[in-house]
Amino acid sequence: MEKNILVTGGAGYIGSHTVLQLLLGGYATAVVDNLDNSSPVAIRRVKELAGDHGRFLTFHQIDLRDKPALERLFSRTKFDAVIHFAGLKAVGESVEKPLLYYNNNLFGTITLLEVMAAHGCKNLVFSSSATVYGWPKVVPCTEEFPLSAVNPYGRTKLCIEDICRDVQHADPEWRIILLRYFNPVGTHPSGHIGEDPCGIPNNLMPYIQQVAVGRLPHLQVYGTDYNTKDGTGVRDYIHVVDLADGHISALQKLDDPKIGCEVYNLGTGKGTTVLEMVAAFEKASGKKIPLVMAGRRPGDAEIVYASTEKAERELKWKAKYGIEEMCRDQWSWASKNPYGYGSPPDTSQS
Repeated sequence: MEKNILVTGGAGYIGSHTVLQLLLGGYATAVVDNLDNSSPVAIRRVKELAGDHGRFLTFHQIDLRDKPALERLFSRTKFDAVIHFAGLKAVGESVEKPLLYYNNNLFGTITLLEVMAAHGCKNLVFSSSATVYGWPKVVPCTEEFPLSAVNPYGRTKLCIEDICRDVQHADPEWRIILLRYFNPVGTHPSGHIGEDPCGIPNNLMPYIQQVAVGRLPHLQVYGTDYNTKDGTGVRDYIHVVDLADGHISALQKLDDPKIGCEVYNLGTGKGTTVLEMVAAFEKASGKKIPLVMAGRRPGDAEIVYASTEKAERELKWKAKYGIEEMCRDQWSWASKNPYGYGSPPDTSQS
């Protein structure tokens, strides 16, 4: 095996896709996840999709705040690097329950970094977010933009970025890459793993998907008077498989002794409106998505998309897939798994 990688939050949406790409790339992969907002079924399916490589996957149900459990894992296995996804990620919930988010996301990360340092594993790829740009005044967002988070979820990401920078500054043996994602959508082309949010989805694509399979009656479109081609907000949607590949490129970059603590945007560098995304999904699925137009949501930015030049130049990575593939693969997952990894409510499983 090439290397031993620990993936925190590896049963989640982006985590599971990255774990699959790691296994297929020849990495031995251990997943740590507390399964708060994810399913063990995802891990089982990743193992199946990985074929022969699946035997190099191990799973540990651990909460990152459980230091003794993490210590035991690190004492048993020597890890070459950690990819850190684990964290709560619903913006609305973070506004209602800020302490939950600070406790989980910050304490979990601090404990992880302490255990990594104690066991001499000082290579980290951290899952950050474009939310650290707040409401950008201009686009595209470059990595040098001023940082300002506008909700507790975003502030935990920004705070963890600062912690990483401070840790690396204090101990130059650390090599850390911070990846700022834009809007991950789509699923593995097999349709066997995908996004399975608990409760009402927070993001556009899972919401459209639940309307398409009949779980929700319509899609509410917030803001129709933005200064964009059709009045709806513009975001940079990136296929989750492209995003997963970005992590492999970041892992390889950690071999560079000059890396220090470096940040990269992962997006496509192109903006897509809400209505363009709906139209692409309707085309891919053959389903009509009923829309209800509503006013702007407070705190929503008008146009956000990435500058991806730095990742292309330094990570030798570039997104390959467009919104047609994103919608095609999302529909493949939705049509095969209308209730995600679970079963329909109130029906006995055969």
